[in-house]
Amino acid sequence: MFAKLPLKLTAPFGLLTDEAKLAFRSRPEGISKLISTRHIPENDSYWDQYFTLFDTPSDVFSLISPHDIRRAFLDAPENVATLVRVVASRLFNLVSDHTFPVQQSTASVTSYASSLIKAATAERNPTKEVLNCIRILQRVLPVIFEVEGESNAFELEVFWKKVQIDHEGGLQVDEPQFVIEDEDDRNEHGEAALSQSVDLKVKAKQTLPSLGEKLFGCIMDLLFCCGFTLPTKIQVDHYKINYVIWEKGVGSTVDPGPNSQYDSNKIEVLRLLLVLFSRQIYISPASLFSKPSFYTLHMVRKTPRRDVLTLLCSLLNTILNSSTPNNLTIASVAGKMPYNHLVFKGEDSRVALVGMCLQVLCVLLDFQSGPAKDVVSGNDENTVSMPTAQTNAFRYFLAKLHRMQDFAYILDGIISILDQQLAVSNIILPGSRRSIPYIPETIILFWKMIELNKKFRAYVLDSEKVVDVLAYLFSYGLEIKDKPQQYGLCRSISYIVQILSADPAFGKKLYLPVKIPLPTKWSTPGTAADFMITSIYAMMATTSGAMTSLYPALILTLSNVAPYLKNLSVVSSNRLIQLLTSFANPRFLLSDESHPRLLFLMLEVFNSVIFHHLSDNPNLLYAIIMAHKTFQDLATFTLASGLREIRHAELVREERTRHGDPTRKSLGETDIEAGDVQAEKARLSRSESYSVPARSERMESVLERAPDDEDGGVLSIPTGKSEKARGKMRERQESSETTSSPELLASAGAGRSGFVPTQEWVASWQQGLPLDTVMLVISELLPKIQSLQGGGQKTATTGGIIDFLRSASLVGVLPAMPPLYSRRFTWSDASMVWLTSLIWGEIYVHGMSPLGIWSSTNVRLFFVKHTNSQPRQNTGGMSHVVGELLSPARQRPEFP
Repeated sequence: MFAKLPLKLTAPFGLLTDEAKLAFRSRPEGISKLISTRHIPENDSYWDQYFTLFDTPSDVFSLISPHDIRRAFLDAPENVATLVRVVASRLFNLVSDHTFPVQQSTASVTSYASSLIKAATAERNPTKEVLNCIRILQRVLPVIFEVEGESNAFELEVFWKKVQIDHEGGLQVDEPQFVIEDEDDRNEHGEAALSQSVDLKVKAKQTLPSLGEKLFGCIMDLLFCCGFTLPTKIQVDHYKINYVIWEKGVGSTVDPGPNSQYDSNKIEVLRLLLVLFSRQIYISPASLFSKPSFYTLHMVRKTPRRDVLTLLCSLLNTILNSSTPNNLTIASVAGKMPYNHLVFKGEDSRVALVGMCLQVLCVLLDFQSGPAKDVVSGNDENTVSMPTAQTNAFRYFLAKLHRMQDFAYILDGIISILDQQLAVSNIILPGSRRSIPYIPETIILFWKMIELNKKFRAYVLDSEKVVDVLAYLFSYGLEIKDKPQQYGLCRSISYIVQILSADPAFGKKLYLPVKIPLPTKWSTPGTAADFMITSIYAMMATTSGAMTSLYPALILTLSNVAPYLKNLSVVSSNRLIQLLTSFANPRFLLSDESHPRLLFLMLEVFNSVIFHHLSDNPNLLYAIIMAHKTFQDLATFTLASGLREIRHAELVREERTRHGDPTRKSLGETDIEAGDVQAEKARLSRSESYSVPARSERMESVLERAPDDEDGGVLSIPTGKSEKARGKMRERQESSETTSSPELLASAGAGRSGFVPTQEWVASWQQGLPLDTVMLVISELLPKIQSLQGGGQKTATTGGIIDFLRSASLVGVLPAMPPLYSRRFTWSDASMVWLTSLIWGEIYVHGMSPLGIWSSTNVRLFFVKHTNSQPRQNTGGMSHVVGELLSPARQRPEFP
């Protein structure tokens, strides 16, 4: 049988050789014609090769370069427009053709021989052509978006232009799903319409859907096409398009079972969706909200309700079923073998599909631009913003989920994914298992769930599994904290924990132990509260000041949960004191205008514990008393005293260096402070005069200016104080000093980025520090402990002192207990732009390997930094944002 086949059978079809594909790059009738020949007609046979030549996505992305498309777009833009129209038209026709999709046959020698025969007889393969149409659009669109930039004239003309045709007989026609109003067109042709009023009585105008509308409709059909992305067994009669949820879970109890070919096809279609959505990465951050992407806007606002619900549930269920036994494949089973990723280089289609579903879902749930922005209601104090079905249907319907079984399914699915990653980190053989590549998107999906669906957030907080979520998040954060490319994800984790901590139910769960098996290096004895405190300390104190953007959210979390902290261990108690000591370090305090705010919050943590659970925290109480000098120094802190201490520390450091005995710097000097050497040595030769402000100008003026992208909380200061407290305040106020001229000259070197601390500024926050409660505790208990130690009694041991503090009572000594106040995370435009950049940065880097979807294009939403090539490691998460991708240079997004 095979002997009768032509000798050059495979050359035109790319089965055994790449001659035709290579010729596409070199011959005049190949890609060069797109650039050199103007006005190629739509019916020219030249276009046929784009549908039949390529066999894989890599063929398209390697044979058609961004440079080719860019040159054609600049030299012969009409050809690019024709290419898009021809490809889209062929796609629409194929999907509606009865020959599509080609039925799959079982993999065997016979079926392979059959495919050779079909190729030899030049039989059309509609499925291959559909896939090539999808791939061509994936390749061309990013370049169009890049060249267009913030202009969209070409896209409006090609994708969104409305076409009207005469409809004889005045028959009624259905209105299109999506109509872009064009006032200019109506005004321009208004006069002509009046002059033809007689003809309009006989002819009705029918507005056809634009190419963009039809493209989105076609994409949705392909995602639910039996024999292409869904099993043929669920096809009803001859209707191959069936809008059913892909897998069982939310909204469905039917599970058609996995199929690698269907998964691959879903990946192709979802990738095209992502490419269309990626229009917004070519817009500058400043224009992100004012110039929304027409493509994403259409998807979230004009997609029919049925399609939204079906796609939303399909994406969710595919993600959440990723670790269930029903979805095990040969590749996934092999994936559980040690060091398998060093042997098997192929990509598991199931893993790729889950990652793609997460990316598409995160983009849809994140999108708030132009008319898609949430609707704001309420007054200034109780402002609430929520999506509607008209702003973003995907956000809206996710917020409408309410069944408890759905919540349990979603939470268990997210925890299962996080557990898989923890198992990779906790394995005995380091590097023997491949990391889960879609952990960042999973964490962002959880963030969107608790942000949008208040009932789901309440369900999580009422469940003991909230402790597991906390442990998974911090364990992953600790694992990646030393990787600069993943700081954005660490910041996301800090915001998520702050959101959870604002609810009292979260604080009340912190007495529970952490039950999941944590890596030994991160585990700590005690409760979930102890683990959280030590984790926060580690993320702040061991990153050399590189993650300062996390500090406010993490400290606000501690402040939110402080009223519920009980029985803190010795380790976590000392960690809290170490954080306070670091924030109280003059070098740190005077280096930035916002730093006193962190000190204020830490003092609030101690105050809350003292007011609410004094006797239940003897270890913390003992640590406070042992650190009494730190608190007393704060009570009398001035610019002069701070500068003297900074200078003293410098002299000590220089002395140790001269003697060849440089010791490890303290936490306040290196880890949290990370003082700039140049700033330390800088001195400005100017002098000013200062005066101490009145009490009414104290810390409120400093603290109420919360950065937009950190939190929206306004710090409150307790006002009710006892007589003794007022005495302490007077004592602090009377001990303030003035600043001499030499010290003032030195103060210029304490600040950063041009900030120069002054005594007036110091007084404005120092006199408002909530020190009185702690000082009262110290003044009451320190003499008693010193008496016990001086008397040589048995109770003078540490254990005895702890027992004494456990029974200590300060009733009548402390001022009135202030009301509980939680500081919730609130969104601002800056934080929304940051998260959008983070999501697209992750997608950008995932898309670089193996295809390089957005490579060699000028992205404007974030910066792409090129770094030297290093051996690729699939470490998952935001390690991909470094982009160990291209040789000889890698690309890394950098976010505003």
